[in-house]
Amino acid sequence: MKRFFINIIKRLIDFFQSAVLPSCSRSGFAASFYFTFFSRDFYYEHKAILKAKLAYSKNKGIHGKSSALLRRNIHRLEKGLIMRPRRNIFALDYLLETLQVYKSANEVEGFSEVELEWAKSVLNEYFTVVDCTHPQIAYAYEFYQGVKTVVGDNHTVKLPYIQANKAKHHISYEQLMKLCSARRSTRWFKPQSVEGDKINKAAAIALQAPSACNRQPYEFYVIKSQPLLSKLVDLPGGTAGFSGNIPCLIAVVGDLSYYPEARDRHVIYIDGALASMQFMLAVETLGLGSCPINWPELHTLDHKVSQLLEIPQYKRVVMFMAVGYPDESGHIAYSEKKPFESTVITL
Repeated sequence: MKRFFINIIKRLIDFFQSAVLPSCSRSGFAASFYFTFFSRDFYYEHKAILKAKLAYSKNKGIHGKSSALLRRNIHRLEKGLIMRPRRNIFALDYLLETLQVYKSANEVEGFSEVELEWAKSVLNEYFTVVDCTHPQIAYAYEFYQGVKTVVGDNHTVKLPYIQANKAKHHISYEQLMKLCSARRSTRWFKPQSVEGDKINKAAAIALQAPSACNRQPYEFYVIKSQPLLSKLVDLPGGTAGFSGNIPCLIAVVGDLSYYPEARDRHVIYIDGALASMQFMLAVETLGLGSCPINWPELHTLDHKVSQLLEIPQYKRVVMFMAVGYPDESGHIAYSEKKPFESTVITL
């Protein structure tokens, strides 16, 4: 009898949800009302974004031995340097912020030297080409001269360069197509450990992926040890039937605290996915197989994975990847892809 009444209540709720859905979909306020009362789908994300804003204000743009804010603003300066025609006054709205985080980065012990070399190169070039008689630029230049940098004068110069000097490659379209066709989701692996060196090499290639303003807001968590591996592989629904066969699981984790505004909350998924695809192509060249594993937005699973990985709420799992040495006798899905004609829309 109890089950009967529970089902009746569920049906009434479903009926009411369906009835108010058209009205609630017409405005942002009404839509928020709908999700407040009928769904908890966005609760975890909302909290994560607010905690990320707190973390951003606390760390002042510094993330350990790197700085997303410094990389973003130095990249913005680079874009100003390569403009046609280049102006002699630009970047006034973020110039002082850039110098302040540059100063802070130089004060962090063990901060990435390659990042500081790049920043120093671009800042030196900026103050060489702009009008230093402008009051804001003059003040900024004086500030810059007072920064005690750990990078010496003989550092590697890292500046924008012309297209003709771009790194050359000899990979043909046909070769790239073969690599992409060879990379298929592998679900059956040999009971063989994956070397950390190969993971590092794949990550180095993944980090060459484009990223919005070069912030690269992601990390690769490599899980190979027990019992953590066994606890994690069963969380994503897509591992059913082969989770016990995964020798190495990689969690691609995006960090929302790289951004001060909620408007950028989806960038971790875009940048994380771009890097993940290059990572999977890289492991293919290293004799390994991979399988991307979907990670849906479910607050209960988000909470569990945060506890297991010991990460704050503002760090979100973008996706998982299974990596290992393929079992040559294991089957892979054919997975016919759509023809380009159905996806290329010329306007």
